[in-house]
Order: sequence, then C-alpha cells, then structure tokens
Amino acid sequence: MAGSEPVTAPDQHKPINRRALRAGGFMSIVVLVLMAAFGNHTGRVENYISYSIAGIIALVMILDEALRRRGLRD
Repeated sequence: MAGSEPVTAPDQHKPINRRALRAGGFMSIVVLVLMAAFGNHTGRVENYISYSIAGIIALVMILDEALRRRGLRD
C-alpha cells in the first residue's frame, strides 16, 4: 500500500551499471553496421538509416564520456 512504502529519492536507488550500458551501446553499433553491410535488402535507404542510428548511438556515447571526464555528469 502507499502508506507503508518508504519514501526515497531517485538518487537513493541502486546505480546503473555503466559498464553494461557501454557494452550494450557498442554491441548495438556493431549489430547495426553488420546488418547494413550484410543485409539481404536491395535498396540503399535501409543502409542510410542503420548507419545513421549507429552514428547517433556512437555520438551519445562519446558526449556522455566527455561530460563525465569534465565532471558535468556523475
């Protein structure tokens, strides 16, 4: 029930395993690039979309690491 639940702040919860997140991001990039390179499609649109999504994931991972090194993210 709501009355018996302890009130906690979001920072009191278990932290996210950052190593697992980085590994998952890297594996997603690899899978997207391999799917675009060795897929069974004939058009180029699928390649552009797959490479774009892989690039966005890589950009987010790079920006996250840069912010962590500067101390702007914990």
